[in-house]
Amino acid sequence: MSASRPVRRQARGERRMAEILDAALALFAEVGYEAASTNRIAARAGISPGSLYQFFANKEAIAEALSARLAAELGAAHAAAFDHVPVADLPLDELIDRILRPLIAFGIARPGAKALLAGPDAPAPLAAATRPLQEAVLGRVAAVIGARAPGLPAAERDRAALVAVQIVRALTGPIAAAAGAERAALVAELKRVLRGYLEPLERA
Repeated sequence: MSASRPVRRQARGERRMAEILDAALALFAEVGYEAASTNRIAARAGISPGSLYQFFANKEAIAEALSARLAAELGAAHAAAFDHVPVADLPLDELIDRILRPLIAFGIARPGAKALLAGPDAPAPLAAATRPLQEAVLGRVAAVIGARAPGLPAAERDRAALVAVQIVRALTGPIAAAAGAERAALVAELKRVLRGYLEPLERA
């Protein structure tokens, strides 16, 4: 047997697992976790239920694998947005662009993630895996604001971080759903709103 054959088989298996997870994410976001059966996930992935069960024992196993993947991708997006960024030195427009770029890219790559996370029946593994990241981003944004407006009282800094994060979250879905010139226009509007909100804080 060729040594490359098991490698090709493994690669095909990994692609199939990724396709199942993509289908599950889309379906969970569309109809909710409870209503999304393994049969419906298999149909969305274009495979038979039997093929799905070769990779995942049940819907809960799919949710756990999806949770791990989304948590890793979201963590990488947060790291790209905030790690090793000279937040105190960059012009505000450049800083906003540096932080938003990976966050928007995640929203575009995983448009179903926001709807799933906000859903009333989001699977427990997903909530458990992503909640620490969602909460940590408030601290990261507060640290950015504190570095640029060191005289701002802590309560005002934390409140401003909450507002800024909610502004970004509110527009992530519409940006991901748009395309072409409309997407670019929405991103520009988001940057304009953030600049208008944050600039006065730096002068306080």
